[in-house]
Amino acid sequence: VIDLLSYKRFMFCEEKPRPSMLRHLTSKIKATGPITVAEYMREALTNPVTGYYVRNDMLGPDGDFITSPEISQIFGELLGVWTLSEWMAAGRPKRLQLVELGPGKGSLAGDVLRVFSQLRSVVGGASVSLHLVEVSPVLSRLQAQNLTGSRNREADGEDQLVYRRGETAAGVPVSWYRRLEDVPSGFSIFLAHEFFDALPIHTFQRTQRGWREVMVDVDPEKTERLRFVLAPSPTPASTTLVQKKKNIHACVGGVVVQQLARRIVEDGGAALIADYGHDGTKTDTFRGFKGHRLHDVLSAPGSADLTADVDFSFLRRMAGGGVACVGPVTQRTFLKNMGIDARLQVLLRSCSDASAREQLLAGYDLLTGRSQMGERFHFFGLLHRSRLAEPTRPGGLKLEGKRSAAPLPVAGFTELSFP
Repeated sequence: VIDLLSYKRFMFCEEKPRPSMLRHLTSKIKATGPITVAEYMREALTNPVTGYYVRNDMLGPDGDFITSPEISQIFGELLGVWTLSEWMAAGRPKRLQLVELGPGKGSLAGDVLRVFSQLRSVVGGASVSLHLVEVSPVLSRLQAQNLTGSRNREADGEDQLVYRRGETAAGVPVSWYRRLEDVPSGFSIFLAHEFFDALPIHTFQRTQRGWREVMVDVDPEKTERLRFVLAPSPTPASTTLVQKKKNIHACVGGVVVQQLARRIVEDGGAALIADYGHDGTKTDTFRGFKGHRLHDVLSAPGSADLTADVDFSFLRRMAGGGVACVGPVTQRTFLKNMGIDARLQVLLRSCSDASAREQLLAGYDLLTGRSQMGERFHFFGLLHRSRLAEPTRPGGLKLEGKRSAAPLPVAGFTELSFP
């Protein structure tokens, strides 16, 4: 005898219910005890079966949020100019690896590569390759379609470091990785746009007994719900990550910044981080987004984006003294320093369609408006220390009346003037 529900599923091909992230988390907590906020975020966002990033296309008007590269092509174009500027300042190495962390739909990488094509005379004979660090199978397929069309294929085995390879129409090789450490060594420009805000965080609260880590537990009165609790004693994170008695968040991104810094020291290059954040001035910013609205972070885990403002002072501290840090500056300042106003006028002059012009202007306002993304988002850079070093004069020479050349200004972080 077949029960009515099974009969309906058979007759109407109803899908099997998806595994429940909430059930998975409650079982885990009941078995091992409360988990850290970092572990909760890691499970909710990147669990290989039910994680938010793993099974969703969350970008765009129909998703949970829209990013700057989806708003206007100018954003990606200016980051392409920044990339070439830093490559040129490093002496135009023969190999240029463009590495993007969390590349979304591939829009930013596509805009940057288009700038490379338009400035082919500048790039010259340099060997350019694109390397994407992406954990989401859904987004990696979308990136492959947007960047390479049908010119890509998945690796034969899941244990391959490069799990997908492709080539753009212009012949630029593209490789996909799950981890930054799997990207080959070599001179690289790293771009991380809205990447660090989604990395797991540890959260702390100051008590009369000192700092205690905030944990996620099952609500004893409603076992199908989760709640926040305080660890009864110091945890490894509260012992090692709380600095100067003012941190309420400590981001796992500190480890990523250390990896970036080490690679820049050893292989040369630069990293540009763009995210909403602060320079150590805010406290609790942990929140969820679903359908472009704020969402309870503990409600329906795996169905919403979880994020926290980036503490750039923490990233600077974790980067260490081996690299030079610039910023943070607001997105408005960075884009205006990069020449967004001039680029907008060029596009407007070449555009006769009224709706397209209106879209360009609306995108500009959204990217640079003080009440929009212009003041909320910030840019932060990591550079090789030699990039900002004053050139040394040869010993024993007297160069009367001649000043030694100053290092080139860092685009975006310095207001450039043109004669």
